Amino acid sequence: MNRATIDLPVRRLGLADPGDEALTRSIAVEAPVSVEVGGIAYAVMMATPADLEDYALGFALGEGLVETPDQIGRVDVHPIEGGWALRIWLPPERNAIALDRARKRVSESSCGLCGIENIEEVLRPLPAVTARIATDRGAIAAALAALPDHQPLGRATGAVHAAAFCSPAGDIRLAREDVGRHNALDKLIGALARAGLDPATGFVLLSARCSYELVEKTVRAGCPMLVTISAPTSLAAERAAAAGLTLVALARHDAALIVSDPHGMIA
Repeated sequence: MNRATIDLPVRRLGLADPGDEALTRSIAVEAPVSVEVGGIAYAVMMATPADLEDYALGFALGEGLVETPDQIGRVDVHPIEGGWALRIWLPPERNAIALDRARKRVSESSCGLCGIENIEEVLRPLPAVTARIATDRGAIAAALAALPDHQPLGRATGAVHAAAFCSPAGDIRLAREDVGRHNALDKLIGALARAGLDPATGFVLLSARCSYELVEKTVRAGCPMLVTISAPTSLAAERAAAAGLTLVALARHDAALIVSDPHGMIA
């Protein structure tokens, strides 16, 4: 079953070009995904319900519920009325962490802030980026040129974000898509873990605005460099610099902005 798209009857309205006609358009599925951890209701995210096993792992790693993929016992994915249930099963010691975190969560969304109780939690220190890669502008250009080939859902719907993991030479190793940019990155991080690919050995490319949450997810995954096609926010730039993350933004075919490159990784 295709969880990612549905066909929607629409009518083309001619504006600059004349000619109205009835069409069928593929649109991206956006559905509530209930995340349960050890039987505890933890979050409800709006997401594209594809690659949910990858999402479960990336979400658990990003939330700090697990430190390594092998700490997840099992992931179950079930269709439910109105959406999907994603059930993550952890060993008892990790369940205690999830229960404590769930008690602190007030409300849930994919925004990355809902459920955090105070500003101190938002601005808690990030781990320092210790990984290094040797890359250059040609690698960034190559990855940007190749990205459309890894966006089948984007081509079909024009309504989703992509997150890709690239080698230092700019070869795209893995990519994931979702209506939410945070979800796409979580899926990618989970897919890397399941495939045994170390995020420290390459860089992440995102077809999205560079918000601080994306910087934090990249840092916590241990990846040394993030490239986005849109501009960063002020907090994203500050957090990247503080953590030692190389950040490249507004990446286009003709130019890009180096926001942060504290270790001189980009030749």
